[in-house]
Formats: sequence, structure tokens, C-alpha cells
Amino acid sequence: MAFLEMKHISKYFGDVAANVDVNLSVEKGEVHALLGENGAGKSTLMNILYGMYSQSEGDIYLNDELVRIKDPRDSIAKGIGMVHQHFMLIPALSVIENVVLGLQGQKFVLDLKTAAKEFSELAKKYGMEIDPWAKVSQLSVGQQQRLEILKALYRKADLLILDEPTAVLTPQEVEGLFEMIRGLTKEGHTIIFISHKLVEIMEICDRCTVLRQGRVVGTKKISEIHDRKELAALMVGHQVDMTVQKKDIPRGEKILDVKDLSFTNKKKVRILKNISFDLYGGEILGICGVDGNGQSELIHCLTGLETATSGHFTIKGKDMTQARPRDVLAMGVSHIPEDRLKYGMVREMNINENLLLMTYRKPEYNKHGLFDWKKITEKNEKLCEVYNVKTPSIHELAGNLSGGNQQKVVVAREMEREPDLLIAVHPDRGLDIGATKYIQNRIVEARDRGAAVLLVSTELEEIMELSDRILVIYEGQVMDILPQKDATRHQLGLLMAGVRP
Repeated sequence: MAFLEMKHISKYFGDVAANVDVNLSVEKGEVHALLGENGAGKSTLMNILYGMYSQSEGDIYLNDELVRIKDPRDSIAKGIGMVHQHFMLIPALSVIENVVLGLQGQKFVLDLKTAAKEFSELAKKYGMEIDPWAKVSQLSVGQQQRLEILKALYRKADLLILDEPTAVLTPQEVEGLFEMIRGLTKEGHTIIFISHKLVEIMEICDRCTVLRQGRVVGTKKISEIHDRKELAALMVGHQVDMTVQKKDIPRGEKILDVKDLSFTNKKKVRILKNISFDLYGGEILGICGVDGNGQSELIHCLTGLETATSGHFTIKGKDMTQARPRDVLAMGVSHIPEDRLKYGMVREMNINENLLLMTYRKPEYNKHGLFDWKKITEKNEKLCEVYNVKTPSIHELAGNLSGGNQQKVVVAREMEREPDLLIAVHPDRGLDIGATKYIQNRIVEARDRGAAVLLVSTELEEIMELSDRILVIYEGQVMDILPQKDATRHQLGLLMAGVRP
């Protein structure tokens, strides 16, 4: 008998079907993976289970009993906990205050001492000891995630939904999380595991259910799946070439030279501390680190979005430390930003206009202030075809596209410019495995034709596969710069946590 059954679940947002006749069956004590491309309906389905949305059609059964889940409080009361990809914690409060916040049945005066004792015993039991009186703002990312899981267990969760749980963890923290998951399932807890990291699915999960365009395409035992390639094909519906072709080429001239770059933000916090590195044509330098260790600020300084407090950098020998974004781009720089909506596109403009943003001054498109829309549209339609941007028309507003298709528009525009320096920040975030491999191959192609590539990614596999050299950043400092051939996952993981092996 299944512990959880979601039967014939459908969810409509106006005319858009997010889930269509979905059946999900999860057994007690298993780790069940929920897989699918970006926009396949995974999050919608789990938000229904957690009470964030109500289903348009269908029923939910727990232990063979029909349940009605009206809101998250109702879900928690029924033993369902969810750890979101972006943690739901209040940094200014202590650990124990976050744990008891919003709990039902609390007295007017909270007995935090008793709650802290119970929490500490629970944390010790699962090998995740955290000081209950510490401020959440003082915790590492890994500790915050453990806190989210302990918070759900403190509230008596039997079923845990983990949404992209390893996205911000070092390899060592991932190993610790998996040990904890194994301990939980031995005790009879049930885990629904949402992830796009196929290696982790193969390692930790018992079965997987695959969603495609809001519908279930199948449920399989992980033991029956031979490798990542087969799992990827299940997700996208066709065979995916998992390899990235990379040539051995001689290193070119120095393109980027960064010396003692430091940055202090408006709150007087020193984010970057004397960052130094160089980057040559024909190589990819991967910047590796847990999100929030200064990567964003470094890229903002290099692209003119922020100005370094001290130090300097040159592009092709020219000092660009005080330059504006337009001046930086004019040096043959392309920038795939981390936040496509804030820095990469204008959602109120259509796709055609967004693809024109970097080239509208070119004489071939702009004569005496008049655009040659016919030529522009023909070129951009071909570009959308090459990058498989799924849209009814090139005149569709960019804001109406899915996140993955918005990302493809930005990547297509920046790659098409054939830059001398490509700064790519999470270039395949939100893309399915097929589109990811396509983008990765295009980045390598740029490097093979002589471009210098600065790649920022939290995906360790991506960094190790694409990079020629790897720079590890921790708390705004360069921990080390390693040749890719000499780097190991274990070594990088220690450096990402601030430990020099």
C-alpha cells in the first residue's frame, strides 16, 4: 500500500495547464525523485501537496485516507514538510525562534528553553548539531539547510519534500545530507527529492517519476536505469549527447588581468578582498564556490555594474576599472548575467527587440536612425531556431516566455556577438539537460576559436568538465587557482568550505 497517492491531479492557471491528470504514488520509507525539464510541472505538483495551491481536479490520499489540504499549516498538521530551494528563514531571529515560529498550540508566553532542549536532542539524534541560540544570519548555507530539515522534523513531518536540496552545498555537505537522508528513511520517513543533478538521483533515490509538459510519462526503479544518459532521455523524450567536445589548443594573448581587486558595499561590508587572476584567449577559467561568496560582486565590478573600491583590472591591456557597462561591452565583451530579468532582458519588449539590444547601432541594421526590421527579423528568427527558443512568434513579449526560454534568448544574443571575452554566469540555469549540453558546447566553441571565457557556476560537474583552470572563491578571497587536470571533487569541496587541504 502506498504511503502517498496523488490521483488524477490537474491544475490550471486560466487557460494554461500546469499539471494534467497526474498520478503519483510514493511508498513509505523511500526516496522518490521527481524529475522533469524546467516548466514540466514539478513545483506546481509539490505546491499542491504542501497546500500552497489547491488542485483544479483530483484527490490526495495519505495512508489510504482521503485528505483535503487547504494551506501549508494544514499540510504540516498532516505530517508533510517542505524544504524550499530558497530557505524560508528569518536571519535576524535565533535558530530556535525560527523553529517555533508559527507553530500551532503555542502558549501566549513561549517556553523557548524547553523547545531548545527538545530541538538539540533531535539535532543530536540525526548528527546535525546546531546551537539553538545562534542567529540564523551567523549560520553557513549548509547549516541553514540542516535547520530547515530539522524544523520540519520538529514539527513531526513523516513526509519531507526537498526541492533542489544540493544547489548551494559543497560536495562534503552533499555527502552529509545524503547520510542524513539514509538515516531518516531507515526510521520510516519518506522523502520526495526534486533535483536536476542526475548523478545525485542515481546515488540517493529508490524510484523516480518523470513529468513532461505537466503529464507523467512514467515511474521507474533507479536500479533498472543503467546510466545518466538513460535518465536524461527519460526526462526530455529523446537521446541526449552527454559529452562536451573540447580541443587541445595553444593559449592565446592575455585578455583579462585582475590585480588586488577589492569591493566594499553600501553597508560598509568588504565583500571582495584583493582578488588577483589573469585570463587568456583560448581558455576557460571556471570560478567555483558556494553561492554568495563574492562571485556576483566580482562580475559586477568586471562588467561596470559596480566600481571596485581598490585594485584594478585591464581588458586587452586597457584599464577598465572605472568604465561604464557600455564601455566594457565595446571592448568585445559579452555578458550572460546571473539574473536575466534584472540585467539580461526587458520583459516588456518582444523577443525581436531583446535580441537587437546589443547590435542596434550596427550600420547593417540602422541607417540614419531607421531600423531595417525585415533584415533584423530574418536574422533573429534564425537565431531562435538555432537555440530552440520555444515561442509562438518572435514578436511575443519576452516576459511571456518560460524562464528556460528567456535564458535561451539571452544566451543566443550574447554568443552571437562572437566576443573576445565571454563572461558567463550560470549560463544554463533553468535549462533541461539537452539545452544545457548545447549551451556548454557553444561555450567551448567560443574558447576553441580563441575567446577568453570566465565561467561562474555552482555546478561542480560543469566547472570540472568545461574549465581549463579553476579558481576557487570563499568569502571574497581566492583560495587557489588549479589546472583542471589536477583538481578533484574532494579538493575543490574543501577549498569551497574555506579549508586549504
